[in-house]
Amino acid sequence: MALRELFARNKKAALADETATNVEDADSFGFFVPQVPERDETFYDLKHKIHNLLVDEINLPALESLSKEEIAPEINAMVQKLLVKEGVVFNEQEKNDLAEEILDELKGLGPLEPLLKDPTVSDILCNTYKDIFVERFGLLERTRLRFRDDNHLMNIIDRIVSRVGRRIDESSPMVDARLPDGSRVNAIIPPLALDGPMLSIRRFAVEPLKAEDLVRNRSLTSEIVKLLEGCVKAKLNILISGGTGAGKTTLLNVLSSFIPENERIITIEDSAELQLQQPHVVRLETRPASIEGTGMINQRDLVRNSLRMRPDRIVVGEVRGPEAFDMLQAMNTGHEGSLSTIHANSPRDSLTRMESMILTTGFNLPEQAMRFMISSALDIVVQISRFTDGTRRVKSITEVVGMEGQVVTLQDIFVFDKRGIDENGRVIGQFQATGIRPKFAEKLELAGIEVSEELFVVRD
Repeated sequence: MALRELFARNKKAALADETATNVEDADSFGFFVPQVPERDETFYDLKHKIHNLLVDEINLPALESLSKEEIAPEINAMVQKLLVKEGVVFNEQEKNDLAEEILDELKGLGPLEPLLKDPTVSDILCNTYKDIFVERFGLLERTRLRFRDDNHLMNIIDRIVSRVGRRIDESSPMVDARLPDGSRVNAIIPPLALDGPMLSIRRFAVEPLKAEDLVRNRSLTSEIVKLLEGCVKAKLNILISGGTGAGKTTLLNVLSSFIPENERIITIEDSAELQLQQPHVVRLETRPASIEGTGMINQRDLVRNSLRMRPDRIVVGEVRGPEAFDMLQAMNTGHEGSLSTIHANSPRDSLTRMESMILTTGFNLPEQAMRFMISSALDIVVQISRFTDGTRRVKSITEVVGMEGQVVTLQDIFVFDKRGIDENGRVIGQFQATGIRPKFAEKLELAGIEVSEELFVVRD
């Protein structure tokens, strides 16, 4: 389904969400986006005071074993009683809002809870405690939400990372983690972050996007989807390249859905975020060093271990270091059909990055040997990009042909032909075949997958 339809499915839930506050505005897409009322320092001071009084009165160990729904009536009653005791006059809506926010502090992620319940929000970016930005439909906007102070934000960060067995402190001031729904989390704190703790959350849809969703979103065409589906089923090795927030992981999820259900899949990630739907999936995740500096397990360790686990497919969430060497070796020694992503601005840049990653292993390999390893391992590079209007599109599908002298030969099979921007700021363009019939078409035919010659014909 398209983004419009995907979010419309959750529209009623967003409208019914009591923590999403009092005022609702319709945005340009026709959705009602929850607006947060203005808060002053007095409100935050009062909330902090009521919160501390509640902590003194409730049984915290018992609280951990109960759900938010079970404790909400009790918390609401206690807040009303404490407001009377403090002599604070609130109307009924303000009392309910305060009780809900305090409940979020006790059981959730505090001020971030309304954003996590808003289906239109895809990224949450906390630039210190007082500046919270979100991304909606590919565009950034500032919110009225904020934390009380740096300590408040640090408590929320600690709550997130401790749930997945990780830590963040002065000796380890950076951390990658995840939320229970698979959303990606990164936090960095002083002394590395000069202005205070920083928190970034990359959210994922509750229901993973499917190939038809990408077609409706115009990220690619149905013909290209069928070709990529055939490439996955024919066990071609595919690398997805793109920048931050371009949609690499989403596309990787879609491509991995084409893997037959009778194959054993092993996924390897720094923080688990892939949402594979097949029944036979083994999920592996790296482990950071302990406080003593020992016990670290990196992606390279997991790639090498996965080769002993009888994999049919190896899916690496993102290659960013020495594991690239082991992954390429696996592709060259019978483990075909592997999928991965890489940060790069073009297919050529992605191969250059691969070379630099191989060098980090410490092996002094000649350039020609590295390039031969890359050219023989990879079959396709899919370049994806986020455009200025916030849309994500596949920019090109490029075949890795082989070596020509000292250079890896690439040829574009499909490209997105950008033709300008309309009066609404939206990118105009269309997907176009380059007229080249790829060499891997023979592999598809040998695997019993029909490839139409019309697919590669240049159209006006």
